[in-house]
Amino acid sequence: MSPEAGASLIEAFEQAMSQIAPASLRALGLAVSGGGDSMALMRLAQGWAGPRGVQLAVATVDHGLRAEAAAEAALVAKRAAALGLPHQILRWQGWSGSGNLQDAARQARKRLLSGWARAGRLDAVVLGHTLDDQAETLLMRLARGSGVEGLAAMAPCDQSHGMLWLRPMLGVPRAALRDYLRALSEYWVEDPSNHDTGFDRIKARQALAHLAPLGLGAARLAETADRMQQARDSLDYLAAQSAASGLRREHGDYLFDAAFLDALPTDTRNRLVARVLCVISGSGYRPRLRALMDALHARRTTLHGCLMTRNATTLRITREYNAVASCRTPVGEQWDGRWRLTPPPDASGAIETAQMQIRALGPDGLRHCGPKDDRLLPRASLLASPALWHDDTLIAAPLAGLARGWRAQPCEDWPFSPPAAIPAARL
Repeated sequence: MSPEAGASLIEAFEQAMSQIAPASLRALGLAVSGGGDSMALMRLAQGWAGPRGVQLAVATVDHGLRAEAAAEAALVAKRAAALGLPHQILRWQGWSGSGNLQDAARQARKRLLSGWARAGRLDAVVLGHTLDDQAETLLMRLARGSGVEGLAAMAPCDQSHGMLWLRPMLGVPRAALRDYLRALSEYWVEDPSNHDTGFDRIKARQALAHLAPLGLGAARLAETADRMQQARDSLDYLAAQSAASGLRREHGDYLFDAAFLDALPTDTRNRLVARVLCVISGSGYRPRLRALMDALHARRTTLHGCLMTRNATTLRITREYNAVASCRTPVGEQWDGRWRLTPPPDASGAIETAQMQIRALGPDGLRHCGPKDDRLLPRASLLASPALWHDDTLIAAPLAGLARGWRAQPCEDWPFSPPAAIPAARL
């Protein structure tokens, strides 16, 4: 890589970060696997962060699926240490051996990284997705029959799992990053699964080579994804305006006026309900369109880790109890990525709270709560609400009439605040 090309790459990275990184950013996490994209990300981020006083931390997720993964994580640790960056290996042990491996690994990666970032009080996590990833994603979603939402592919920044995710390299070709690493005499590893045609992404990657002579190369497809992103922004803007008329929040539940919902254009209705499902579940991915459409016609159903119940006047969406039945969090930390329990002003100190944990109230806990008139939500919602436990003893359930001075506070902002104008084109 020529010095001019290297300077252009660095400038592109810095420009992207200037547009997507919050002005208040002070501590940033880097997801580094050891592959060429993420190793280049680590070097680019170090050069960007130093002059700005931003602290960096590095994490590598070891999915435990390949024998080489441990050595790759060790390589990242070694290179991070050489750059003076703290590094942590996050291990996934949740693969059951069935279902979509790549999707399960992606979701696990997000959960592990967000937990690491929150524990380290990081403001955001940077991911190494490139222009090629954008094009491959577009092809895969075309094959699934996706609409505007899916074809918009990846956004430069988004919020999910209680964390802000930044993707400053979506306009950079994969080959340019490897040229940059060669110029630095930097190491990287090639994951053998990158050549396994059993994965849809690898099929899409190989298809791009055949489509390029037709004018459908990675850069052109990434342009299309960007235009779809602009269309999605406009549709999101209109949906946000609509939400002000027929949606309200009630102690963490979201309630749609049924008549209002039925009168909306199909895309707006789907967009609003899908957004609520993602906010409650903490997922960065919308449910499949067919599943969403079926759920909207049901009186009572579960979808995306949420419970949807509908009567003549209202569609209520709440957390599904089974999705949080095993979720346990120390007092003082977010529970289920969206709740905090705050103690009464006269709480007796850290010793007692250290022996407690936040768990779902569940049917056993609900039986110990106050009369129904004191409960702030319906039974199904309360089952999945946060409660304070000491072993098997219920201490407090603020939403179920057993507050004892404790308060349950949702952490998420209102998800449909419209911007001042329809957003301009993204990076």
